[in-house]
Order: sequence, then structure tokens, then C-alpha cells
Amino acid sequence: MYSLPNLLTISRILVIPVIFLSIYIHTAVWSMLAAVLFIIASITDYFDGYLARSRNETSAFGRLLDPIADKLLVASALIVILADNMVHPINFIPVIVILCREILVSGLREFLAEVHVGMPVTRLAKWKTGFQMTALSMILVGYMFHDLGVILLWIAAVLTFVTGYQYFQKSLDYVKSIEAEKNPKLADMKEAVAEIEAVVKKAKKVVAKTGKKIAKKRAVAKVAKKAAKTQKSAKKEAKSAK
Repeated sequence: MYSLPNLLTISRILVIPVIFLSIYIHTAVWSMLAAVLFIIASITDYFDGYLARSRNETSAFGRLLDPIADKLLVASALIVILADNMVHPINFIPVIVILCREILVSGLREFLAEVHVGMPVTRLAKWKTGFQMTALSMILVGYMFHDLGVILLWIAAVLTFVTGYQYFQKSLDYVKSIEAEKNPKLADMKEAVAEIEAVVKKAKKVVAKTGKKIAKKRAVAKVAKKAAKTQKSAKKEAKSAK
């Protein structure tokens, strides 16, 4: 439990109060201290996982605490940049998207944990976290990094939305599978409806194809009839000329 990777994870939580105090202590030194601590804490997010794997010190405690520490750190920084008016009101949108997604995923994880179903972190979700922490670091530091940080925050919001939807879809698929197991008749009915829809679709194609053939035959017959009529008229005219 008190291995180096876990201590790094815990350190991310311990620096949150110091970062949060920048809302009340409006000095350049404290703001820069909060930014530096956030950057260091963000870097530990990579090293705790790397050290845990390289030293074979992975643990259930680390797997539990790591995503929680990330969410607490990011959420705290988002609240700080809003409270200190570090971004324009239009940039509140990615902040809200990120916060709502984190709440959604936490709820999904809690639900799936009750039924002993895991929801592993995807590669895209790791990229999302990287963009979030980089963007927030730049905004907290400010100066020449601020505008780039805002751009990265919007990119992070897009990735956050996509990964949130992916997790929600996986959870929804699980719920549907459980409902199907509880009600096999409903599942059979859905399969029957799907088969009927496939048959109807195939029948429409056959009808359309047959209709084209009939229309083609009618067109040929019409042309042949017209040609015969023309030929008959020509014979009459030839006979009259004699």
C-alpha cells in the first residue's frame, strides 16, 4: 500500500489544498506555486504507473486511487481557473463538458463495480488526461502559454466527450445484455423482428429488380408494336403506289 507508486498517487491529492488556496491568496508567488505544484503532480501521473509496472508493484489500492486522484486534481484546477476568471466565459463550455463527463464515468464505474464488471481505461482516455493536464498547466502558468492552453482545453473537451460516450455505450450494452438474459422471449422477439426486416429488405430488392425487368419487357414490346405498325403502314403505302 505504501509503495513508491502509491505514494506518488497520494501526493497528487495532498497538493490539491495548496492549489485550491490560490482562489483566496491573490499573489503572483502563490499563483506560480500552485501552477508548479500542479505540473509536478501531473508528471507523477505518468511515473506512478510506469514505476508500478517496472517494479512489479501494481496493486488494487493503486488501481483504485489513481483515477480518483486524477479526477480530483483536474476538477480542482478547473474550479480554480473559473473562480479566478482565468478564461473567457465562452471557455466555460469545455470546463463544464469535462466536469460532467467525470461525474458520468464515476457513476458508471460505481454501477459496474456493484455487478463485478470492470471498465478499463482506454488509450484515448489516457490521451484525454494528458491534454487536460497540459492545458490546465499552461492556463495556470499564464503569460505566453495561456492562449495555447485554452486551445488544448477545447481539444481535451472533445476527447473527453468521445471517451465519455464510449464508456456510456459499453455500459448500455452491458445493461441490454442483462435485460436480454432476464427476458429471453424479448431477445427472441428482437431476433425475429430483425430476421423479418432482413426478409422484407430482400423482398423489396427482388420486387424492384423484377419491376425493372417487367418495365424493360413492356418497353421492348411497345417498340416492337410500334415498329410492326410502322412496317404495316409502309407496306400499305407501297401497295398504294403500285
